[in-house]
Amino acid sequence: MAGRRARTGRGWDASPPRTGDATTPHSRRAGDDGEGPRPRRGRRSSVDGAEPEVPAGPPRDDAEVAREICLRQLAVRPRTRAELAGALAKRGISDEVSAQVLDRYDEVGIIDDAAFARAWVSSRHAGRGLARRALANELRQRGVDGDVAQEALGELDEQTEAETARALVERKLRTARGEPDAVFRRLVGMLARKGYPPGLAIRAVKDVLAAQSAEAAEFAEQIDADALTEVEGDLDREARPLD
Repeated sequence: MAGRRARTGRGWDASPPRTGDATTPHSRRAGDDGEGPRPRRGRRSSVDGAEPEVPAGPPRDDAEVAREICLRQLAVRPRTRAELAGALAKRGISDEVSAQVLDRYDEVGIIDDAAFARAWVSSRHAGRGLARRALANELRQRGVDGDVAQEALGELDEQTEAETARALVERKLRTARGEPDAVFRRLVGMLARKGYPPGLAIRAVKDVLAAQSAEAAEFAEQIDADALTEVEGDLDREARPLD
């Protein structure tokens, strides 16, 4: 009709809507192709909905595994080379790889059998009152070389051993009960099990008894040579290096 202003907007003569027009009720998302929604980007799912398999990393070599085993062992307490070698062997590490890793640890000072032996002797003598014979046995069980062990044990002299033996007897005697002869044998046996030689053990017990009281001193003086020889024989046959 002439003169009528052309209609605009949403009438029969409106222009077709543009894709993505916010005013269109069924506007499509950008990139839609009319065949349904596109899958979301991200990790693909398997057909049954299970998580996809994660590819395994490259296998670690034996040397890396050996180093981790050693470091876990050393985190608990210091170890000798032989102890670490035994731990590696139990995990199936070859002798060649074990030697390679342990040689390197020796080189940089991570393991040091000489330092281990010195610390072991000092700690076990002060804490448990162990004598050289018992300490030598413990070091041998941990694979310390005999010469290395003897050097560490050389720092524990006879006078220190004798003083420690008397201190052990004094402590035990406070709670000892029974006939003097039985007490005497128990105290000597206690020292023998801690690695003290029979002669030193007997002297330590006699000295402590003599200093305790006149009655104990009299008993110590009455112990004859035959009785001492019998006790020494028993200790040599029955003494154990450890408690």
